[in-house]
Amino acid sequence: MRAALAPGVRLLRALPRDSRYRGLTLVLTFLSYTSYHLSRKPISIVKSQLHPNCSTLGPNPHNDSNNTNWCSWAPFDGDNYKELFGALDNAFLVAYAIGMFISGIFGERLPLRYYLSGGMVLSGLFTALFGLGYFWDIHVLWYFIVVQVCNGLVQTTGWPAVVACVGNWFGKGKRGLIMGIWNSHTSVGNILGSLIAGAWVSSAWGLSFVVPGIIIIAVGIICFFFLVEYPEDVDCSPPLHHVMTTSEKDPEAVTSNEGPLSLPGQSSVDHSNSPKEPAEEPEAISFLGALRIPGVVEFSLCLLFAKLVSYTFLYWLPLYIVNVAHFGAKEAGDLSTLFDVGGILGGIFAGLISDYTGGRATTCCVMLVVAAPMLFLYNHVGQNGIGTSIAMLIICGALVNGPYALITTAVSADLGTHESLKGNAKALSTVTAIIDGTGSVGAALGPLLAGLISPTGWNNVFYMLIAADVLACLLLARVVVKEARGWCGPMARQRGY
Repeated sequence: MRAALAPGVRLLRALPRDSRYRGLTLVLTFLSYTSYHLSRKPISIVKSQLHPNCSTLGPNPHNDSNNTNWCSWAPFDGDNYKELFGALDNAFLVAYAIGMFISGIFGERLPLRYYLSGGMVLSGLFTALFGLGYFWDIHVLWYFIVVQVCNGLVQTTGWPAVVACVGNWFGKGKRGLIMGIWNSHTSVGNILGSLIAGAWVSSAWGLSFVVPGIIIIAVGIICFFFLVEYPEDVDCSPPLHHVMTTSEKDPEAVTSNEGPLSLPGQSSVDHSNSPKEPAEEPEAISFLGALRIPGVVEFSLCLLFAKLVSYTFLYWLPLYIVNVAHFGAKEAGDLSTLFDVGGILGGIFAGLISDYTGGRATTCCVMLVVAAPMLFLYNHVGQNGIGTSIAMLIICGALVNGPYALITTAVSADLGTHESLKGNAKALSTVTAIIDGTGSVGAALGPLLAGLISPTGWNNVFYMLIAADVLACLLLARVVVKEARGWCGPMARQRGY
């Protein structure tokens, strides 16, 4: 007797074909970038173990009373350990920022599936190599620096590829909300990376890197076998990427998500009856051509400062909690995940609001303005109790990561399929790489400045972060004014002005 078809399979068969493949693309790209961030997080957790407070571990077993750093891992056992940690961070981040500008160009010209899965396998290899330094008893700074540089370069394959894949499958209508939820992979990866690294940080910190390396390699292999780059590859209908002019019909009314796309002035019946002709492959956009798309420069510079703040928290928050709240390495790592929980909520909220209002820049600007005083409050009252610390970390995470998430996802996809491109989606990867590459310059500067400023006191680090948030907001002023004028125009017409 044959069993009935599994309920899950029946559900999948009931879904339209387009929805099944869209869901598959979302899941695979979500897992891909979750594993990317999962492999980046361990360094921030392991820092406190590379240079711990040896006095809390009891007397020096080597009978050397003059050596107060006997339990530290050379070469991070000197008084300049913060500068060395900053060098490790910047080895990765500077390589990432430089490589990102090149990565988008390759991403437009190479098969995304090969590019993404190959980059993930290499990222896993270099992540594991960092951890193997523990088992191989390596104490040479240049080994860790070179591994970080190589890892930073190969990790640039991730973001342009996953945004391009999602942008190829989803139109502008609900893009902010969909990509806001989807972008939670960043925070989910940070949380999982913290928990995985924390499991071994006190016993064998090398496993804090080796295990995430194995995970990202495994996900990369899965993507190689299952990722679909374009809807046309599986006979699905491509999305509408921008809203038509007022003289044309609403795209949502012209066609359904599951049906073929209709051209302006042409009925869906005529379109479906016409024979399919092989369309000429559009040329990939040039770097300068992408810069000329309206809004690319403004959002890129805004992201530079927004990502500076986000990545300073990513790399330095656990150490800040250890130094200020006096938690252990594992407890500080676990508590730091609340910042990423707030980031998930902030990304979804920013996407939802920007979809409803149509104001991507305004949404970012408002959140950045509110973030500045909240950062000040967290530094001064955030350690007054575990409840206060939890609440402040979630709020700060939402306000800091919300604009960052919106710009790197929905805004990048909007600009990469801008109406000035006349339907050419071959700009998605390049535009995404320009925006995120510029932001990665800030990501490199933030931890570097934190390493240089933190010896003068953590207050100065937070003043630097607040100033960066304010500058990010100011750089969007022109786009915010443009959005405000767009809202005021219809209101004025309704009132008869």
